Amino acid sequence: MKNLFTSEAVSEGHPDKLCDQISDAILDECLLQDVNSRCAVECFFSNELLVIGGEISTMAKINYEKIARDIIKNVGYDDSTIGVDYRTVEIIINISTQSPDISQGVDRVNEIGAGDQGMMFGFAINETESLMPYPIMIANDLVHIATKLRKKGIFKFAKPDMKSQVTIDYTNKANPRIDTILMSVQHDKNYDKNIFEKFIKDNIMKVIALRYNLNTDYSVLINPTGKFVIGGPKGDTGLTGRKIMVDTYGGFSRHGGGAFSGKDYTKVDRSASYMCRYAAKNIVAAGIADCIEIQVSYAIGVSKPIAIYFETFGTNKISNEVISNILKTEFDFSVGGLINYLDLKNVGYLRTSKYGHFGKKEFPWEKLDMNNKLIKYL
Repeated sequence: MKNLFTSEAVSEGHPDKLCDQISDAILDECLLQDVNSRCAVECFFSNELLVIGGEISTMAKINYEKIARDIIKNVGYDDSTIGVDYRTVEIIINISTQSPDISQGVDRVNEIGAGDQGMMFGFAINETESLMPYPIMIANDLVHIATKLRKKGIFKFAKPDMKSQVTIDYTNKANPRIDTILMSVQHDKNYDKNIFEKFIKDNIMKVIALRYNLNTDYSVLINPTGKFVIGGPKGDTGLTGRKIMVDTYGGFSRHGGGAFSGKDYTKVDRSASYMCRYAAKNIVAAGIADCIEIQVSYAIGVSKPIAIYFETFGTNKISNEVISNILKTEFDFSVGGLINYLDLKNVGYLRTSKYGHFGKKEFPWEKLDMNNKLIKYL
């Protein structure tokens, strides 16, 4: 019997990802003008209607409508008959200020308290160079390269809305294989199906499989409903924060349930998840474990976590007691500590809102700078 695991990803043209990008673009503009902005912005997108709502406390002057239209235009939506038109979409703004009941616990004189309660997870595994699981990395890369080729005009007939799904055969864990690749790609009404599908197989699927030095004899599914002309907000409603598995580990690791996009660095749903990934990645990179999942939990207004939990799935090279000590002494999970160490006031969050928050070297939570401190425990 095969041991199969599947993850999915979506392109920046997916309606949920449109909402994530608009939310994070607003956050970036707030932080650019006022680094102490407090922001929690979410979007709802359906047909030709975009609603931007949430709570923002900032000195910044934000043109919400321009930001939204610029994102929609950049993604490539200029036709309301197949998705949405950035020029004509109706936009409703419903923004209020952050509740004083929350701000009194977050903005303290001597320390920053958590912006909410909850639990967050971080994960790393040594099966890829990025220390991420194969399924989600491949799935994200598929829609990423497809979008790049579309924007360059190389991927004929393709439109912005895309989804991928990758099934990995882990029957032999020492030699994972691609079992199935599924791609659903929005296309022109008048397109050449054979040319379109051959391009996907040869210039997207095969290219990414070889990038990871994996097999190319996998099963292929392309637009299994037969066609995919209507997409974006016209084909499906979009919501900020609905693609939390796409954003993280593709279901390979657990998730605390809190979304990321549109939230500033005091919101531990986001910032503590980044710190957990940083700790997990450095522990695996140091050879302390082949795989580790870390959980932290917080109370609103309290700086330090209530609890830190981890699981190495039997891959640890040192005792659990020592790993527990490492997490408590070598990594600062206080809200202010992780903000400062990862420089979260100066991250371009729009970049995180498409093709995953983890596995990209450009982000500070992906840096590997703890080796000299961690190898002494081996």
